Amino acid sequence: MIRALRNLHRLFTIARVLARHDALEVVDLPIAALASKIIRLGRAPTHEGRPGQRLAAALTELGPTFIKLGQALSTRADLLGDEMTADLSELQDRLAPFPSSLARSIIEEDLDQPLAAVYARFDDVPVAAASIAQVHFAVTTEGREVAVKVLRPGVDEAFRKDIDLLRWLAGWVELTQPSLRRLRMVESVETFADSVQLEMDLRFEAAAAAELAENFAGDESFRVPEVDWQRTAKRVMTLARVSGIPVDEVEAIRAAGIDPDDVLRKAAESFFNMVFRDGFFHADMHPGNLFVDYDGNLVAVDFGIMGRVDLRTRRFLGEMLVGFLNGNYRRVAEVHFEAGFVPPDKSVDNFTQACRSIAEPIMGKPMHEISIARLLGQLFQITEQFSMQTQPQLLMLQKSMLVAEGVGRTLDSGINMWELARPLIETWMMQHLGPQARIKDSVVNVVHSLERLPRVLAETEKAYTNLMNGGLKLHPDTVKAMRGEGGGKRAIGWLPWVLVAVLGVLLVLK
Repeated sequence: MIRALRNLHRLFTIARVLARHDALEVVDLPIAALASKIIRLGRAPTHEGRPGQRLAAALTELGPTFIKLGQALSTRADLLGDEMTADLSELQDRLAPFPSSLARSIIEEDLDQPLAAVYARFDDVPVAAASIAQVHFAVTTEGREVAVKVLRPGVDEAFRKDIDLLRWLAGWVELTQPSLRRLRMVESVETFADSVQLEMDLRFEAAAAAELAENFAGDESFRVPEVDWQRTAKRVMTLARVSGIPVDEVEAIRAAGIDPDDVLRKAAESFFNMVFRDGFFHADMHPGNLFVDYDGNLVAVDFGIMGRVDLRTRRFLGEMLVGFLNGNYRRVAEVHFEAGFVPPDKSVDNFTQACRSIAEPIMGKPMHEISIARLLGQLFQITEQFSMQTQPQLLMLQKSMLVAEGVGRTLDSGINMWELARPLIETWMMQHLGPQARIKDSVVNVVHSLERLPRVLAETEKAYTNLMNGGLKLHPDTVKAMRGEGGGKRAIGWLPWVLVAVLGVLLVLK
């Protein structure tokens, strides 16, 4: 009861803010417009503009949780449509900074040292203040220039309360609206909660930065600032300070003697490597988080939101992208069924037709105008007709692709970054889906099966023992025969291994 009352009170506060910004129409119910007018008591809304812009303003007022929620919703074109998600994608989490005295006390508490023992200089004015943390420049006692990220005080408790509300609402929606269960709202809230929870511990972000740096070791075209682990804790993260030009400042890039097309090529290759080669990608690589150093290489920052794609999904995605680029819509449809994204009782022919209806208006444009991210967004909008379940990992990837495309068009509107990456994708596909890859997969599967056999046999023997001790009683001669004990029956003990060997040969030759 207390939980319900608390959530209802918070829900009323949210409704009041949404009404003040005239953003309740996103609910798309007739009663929403009436409720909006009643809550505003006839007063004019405080914000004008498109629905997505009004919703973004309301979410900003509601605080950190809802700013992050709006950024997550910007991936859901299947729910909100292209225009609204485009407006939400502009949602920035720039908030007023908290006092530097609090930042200093958090650093000293988490690092268990006086600030002067850690940093020779600490700039009190932050260079960035976001919904979860803010960043200060500093110099270490060894003389290295660094950027120090400090978690916003009390933000974890604020998120905890609001996520409890989202769980409560998602549960009620799935309970009362069975037709909406395919959207997997409860699971989506849990995915959002997990993502936020990771951002609440800056050690996880530091680990993500270190993993990404390891993946690109030896590749100067894409760099990640080094983590200072001695000055990193749950609420504090210290990275090497980076210098460069924001990737969207094209004239400044040219003025530095750097070719924007070369930068675009490196951006396309690095995004391909993150998604397809490594399956671990920066999911928030907007221009504020991506710089061009004075050697023309890319430098990324802010690793709080990262995405992972398993090998099976990468193979599906690669085949789908190549299928769309080649106009092979039948293959695009088939891989959806093979991946299990579309139920087997649906028609492949009808889904092929749906893919064509989405792709032709987009793929018929000049190559430099084609947006694969928009294509995926529209594909997700036909999910209800074909009973497709929401795929959270693909939604995050689609949002990242949309941001990457925006960066690409800023650098050179006449070049399509996916066409630059196409040879890399096709080569990767041959390596992972060609004949040699299939043989390798078969051999690996056989080896894994053989590695599991001793454990399986041990469990089988244990089951025999349990049966004899407390369950089905076997005659001692039968047990000896199973174990291969005794005279001429010894060969029976080798029978499982003979069967394994035959099975292994058959699998390899298959």
